[in-house]
Amino acid sequence: MATAPWTTEIPTALLVLADGTVIEGRGLGATGSAVAEVCFNTAMTGYEEILTDPSYAGQIVTFTFPHIGNIGTNEEDIEDLNPAARAGAVGAVFKADVTDPSNYRAKDHLDRWLKRRGIVGLAGIDTRALTALIREKGLANAVIAHAPDGKFDIADLKRQAAAWSGLVGLDLAKDVTSGQSSVWKETPWVWNEGYGEQEKPSIHVVAVDYGVKRNILRLLAGLGAKVTVVPARTSADEILAMKPDGIFLSNGPGDPAATGEYAVPVIKDLLKTDIPIFGICLGHQMLALAVGGRTQKMHQGHHGANHPVKDHTTGKVEIVSMNHGFAVDGKSLPQGVEETHVSLFDGSNCGITLTGRPVFSVQHHPEASPGPQDSHYLFRRFANLIREKKGEPALAER
Repeated sequence: MATAPWTTEIPTALLVLADGTVIEGRGLGATGSAVAEVCFNTAMTGYEEILTDPSYAGQIVTFTFPHIGNIGTNEEDIEDLNPAARAGAVGAVFKADVTDPSNYRAKDHLDRWLKRRGIVGLAGIDTRALTALIREKGLANAVIAHAPDGKFDIADLKRQAAAWSGLVGLDLAKDVTSGQSSVWKETPWVWNEGYGEQEKPSIHVVAVDYGVKRNILRLLAGLGAKVTVVPARTSADEILAMKPDGIFLSNGPGDPAATGEYAVPVIKDLLKTDIPIFGICLGHQMLALAVGGRTQKMHQGHHGANHPVKDHTTGKVEIVSMNHGFAVDGKSLPQGVEETHVSLFDGSNCGITLTGRPVFSVQHHPEASPGPQDSHYLFRRFANLIREKKGEPALAER
């Protein structure tokens, strides 16, 4: 009996780093290539929310958890406001091959979902080694490519990776923000019921969309807010003409200093009022810029759902979700700005408040529920600032 000939598997996907490193694997998702920054995310769950978070625009996400895709995908767990715009990560890297979905909420296979989203996928590599490389050398610029026939122009991919300027100085909020104003009414998800609708709002919040996540808007609506979402370049006069009870500055991608060129002057004008303001992630960074602080690029960034953060206002530690490659320089904060939260991983700034003012912000994502709800009190804190202005009793924060 003749033996089968020896066969060698042909790589159908590559990750080519700017330093010339070539990592071979098996392709899935969209075909073609994308140039972006490679980061790693330590979350064990929530891959659909991660890949659709507009804050990941311009990035390739390496998942450190080995089994991604086993629960499939559905229509409820996306985070970008306009799925047709496909704001979010451009690439995804996995340890193990994606298996068929096994979850009662699954509607589709992750591979097909990645194809529709235009996300290039690569599986079958040592994600621990890639993570160690990022931790040692920092966030890397790279090209991720998928060709089912395994044919690549590696020299050209290396040139693309080396030539890309990276995220520093890059305004990506303009690419993911809403095209026009809209009213958000959807309230948080309830098991076996789905999402509700806010029909009797008691407060009005204007949310400036730099790449906002849906669940942020849901939690605001769940606290009785009519939420008006406005594009990133909306002027202070336009926002104030809507007569908001509170103003929310959203998360988003890219360099805060670049987006801040047009956003910071607006925030400065909003700060001249006494309207409560709450910021998250990019909104936090730009609020810090508006009051005289500085931001800086991080070595490896914070991306995951297991980050310990201490709230100095309560003395408590919460487990939070993080997604940022830039951070506020805590040492740059001027007098009158207090640091309220700090990362227990590296001591970096994770929150500020303006002394004696109804204005605060946090770096982490309190809507993402990794703790599972350690940080939801921040939304009630914001609502209470509004309620205080209206002469209404405060809600319990926890």
